[in-house]
Amino acid sequence: MTPIWYNRKFWGIVIQLGAVFIAVAIALQLWINLTDNLLRLGIQLGFDFLNSQASFDISETPVAYQASDPYRRALLVGLLNSLRVIVFGIIFATIVGITVGIARLSDNWLVRQLALIYVEILRNTPLLLQLFFWYFAIFLSLPKTENTISFLGLIKITNRGIILPFGMQFSPELSTLALGLTLYTGAFIAEIIRAGILSVPKGQWEAAKALGFKSGLVLRLVIFPQALRLIIPPLTSQYLNLAKNSSLAIAIGYPDIYFVASTTFNQTGRAVEVMLLIMITYLTISLVISFMMNLLNQTVQLEER
Repeated sequence: MTPIWYNRKFWGIVIQLGAVFIAVAIALQLWINLTDNLLRLGIQLGFDFLNSQASFDISETPVAYQASDPYRRALLVGLLNSLRVIVFGIIFATIVGITVGIARLSDNWLVRQLALIYVEILRNTPLLLQLFFWYFAIFLSLPKTENTISFLGLIKITNRGIILPFGMQFSPELSTLALGLTLYTGAFIAEIIRAGILSVPKGQWEAAKALGFKSGLVLRLVIFPQALRLIIPPLTSQYLNLAKNSSLAIAIGYPDIYFVASTTFNQTGRAVEVMLLIMITYLTISLVISFMMNLLNQTVQLEER
């Protein structure tokens, strides 16, 4: 019988337990240092300030909110605003990315080159700069309400934002952030889609066409389902980047969770608590996105027999 000291599995477990112990010890030491420094400065750590009156207005409130409400209500409004942008961004960036990714492989030279220009420009310029462009050069320069630009009589655009059917209205700030995140992230998704499609062997195309399928059906029913196995992992990273990039909303005055938390910190001086709340919020959002994408990834993987 081989002694346990020569068992690689045993040493693997020992090393992992040691790594966990070291990580916990470091985190504990950092926490002790933090609390000692706060006590030395006469600052008490706690979240009781969340029950205090916020005393500031929020320009966009998906739920009822007044300046007399507590900070926890203000932070909830900011969180909902962030989630609204993230959800819209993920949906529309995916649509744009798939469309442009397929266009990058088009037989039409003009379509292919236009898609290439879009990808290269959007991927190689800073997102913050793009947001400033859409906000100051586009939305704030649009006609006033009395000179509304209308598309098909359904979508109306003014310098007050975008008005959709059934009374849904996006402010210039929300419109800018959603559009900026969509186009920027869509450029990266387009390359992921293109690479995924190209990863499928050409024999799959030839076999499907030999059976009489048209190119559109081949792509939708044969190629794309196979490409998803390689598309989903990097696509998850882009969704996570979009969620974190949404914090740039503060640059154009959109009241997301980071914007509201910053105002809360400025009024209360609770830097540590507010930073912890922001970190936990974005960590939770990222974990939820990763969990859902991992579930989707499992459904498209080939099962070995």
